[in-house]
Amino acid sequence: MTQDWYALTRMTGKEPFIVSRVTLQKTGVSISGDFDLPPLGRLSYEDQVFVVEFIRTHGSIKQMEKIFGVSYPTIKNRLNEISKQLKLVEIRTSLDRDEILSQLERGEITPKEAAERLGQ
Repeated sequence: MTQDWYALTRMTGKEPFIVSRVTLQKTGVSISGDFDLPPLGRLSYEDQVFVVEFIRTHGSIKQMEKIFGVSYPTIKNRLNEISKQLKLVEIRTSLDRDEILSQLERGEITPKEAAERLGQ
């Protein structure tokens, strides 16, 4: 029996929870353990719906205003509140790496600082 995600997130409220069992629908194979939810899975159901609609509208706040029947500032505030809940990952580009190595070559940073910035 499949639990409804909406019901599950309503039951748990804002309390953090872990998933202890995962079953593949097609094969019925189950894996047990303690699995943390990804950041988007930790959002309330309503916030997940909001994020999905934001993606579907390609980030159009005007379309979001129409869908949810609220004003621009309300959409922006909601996005800000959701972003606070997500631990965003810093994405480094190869340009960042090249710049760090150039700074190291020029003696502007120490090898230790370069390693830290490169995530080593």
